[in-house]
Amino acid sequence: MPLITYREAVGKALREGLSQDENMLIVGEDVGSYGGAYAVTRGMLKEFGPRRVVDAPLSESAIIGACTGAAMGGLHPVAEIMTINFTLLAIDQIVNHAAKMRYMSNGQYHAPVIIRTVTGGGAQLGSTHSQCLEPWYATVPGLKVVTPATPYDALGLFRAVRQEQDPVVFAEHLLLYSSRGEVPDAPYVVPIGKAEVKRQGQDLTIVTYSHMVQVCLAAAQALEALDIDCEVIDLRSLRPWDRETVVESVKRTGHALVVEEAWRTGGFGAEVASTIQEEAFDYLNGPIGRIGGTEVPMPYNRELERAAIPSPERVVEAVRKALNR
Repeated sequence: MPLITYREAVGKALREGLSQDENMLIVGEDVGSYGGAYAVTRGMLKEFGPRRVVDAPLSESAIIGACTGAAMGGLHPVAEIMTINFTLLAIDQIVNHAAKMRYMSNGQYHAPVIIRTVTGGGAQLGSTHSQCLEPWYATVPGLKVVTPATPYDALGLFRAVRQEQDPVVFAEHLLLYSSRGEVPDAPYVVPIGKAEVKRQGQDLTIVTYSHMVQVCLAAAQALEALDIDCEVIDLRSLRPWDRETVVESVKRTGHALVVEEAWRTGGFGAEVASTIQEEAFDYLNGPIGRIGGTEVPMPYNRELERAAIPSPERVVEAVRKALNR
């Protein structure tokens, strides 16, 4: 299978959508002549023209509002928000309008707007540009939230997202764009709400998503040298999320650790941990572990930033503590 980058996979997904769906368009800041803040939409303005690739003014609220209205009118807009931190400027449009449109109109209107945005830290972009806010949006009925961790999932999940009748937050971690993975030429779709076991194991289940998948796989490899066999599950979607795969894994291993980059307080990991406690308590051989980002605004200093983000070493330490190894 061809080996491509995460950036190329997202770009392929967008080109495919624009080619196959005449109602699809991309709206966002610098998506046209500049080619996108992360070069995902490079060349698309020339290829599809200014009616399909629209450079928007610097107003996230206007971008989401316009795309919501366009979606209600029958178009299929992709709203690119440069970073998930900037979605705070459009949170009313996302939460109170797009997410509730089908319910409030009793099914008369749908708002199938795809909100593409970049999440996460690790690139020294400072406190206001390095947050993981996707767990916030995963609490909102009417929204779906997907967090692809590989090029394969980025392309496959976007194909699934295109079939949705309601708004979707498509969160791409900024450190994943240069990562590579195999992506088949044959058509495929990754269903929303279906987790994937990235690594099978029998001693402990690690549940994670987005960039932390790479971190946890690195930790699992290091633990293998200590004769500890961890199973690593990539949720891939936060709303809906795959409870069944997680619970069945924990029932088999008897131990669970939930890892995310977002702050531990109020993080999505709490939802996963509480579900494990409710549905697999009798199978647990120890308390459920949780790792999240350090409870501080993200530092700009490189070493402090690294210290704030969960690392393979922190995962290894937590697993060894859980297993008394």
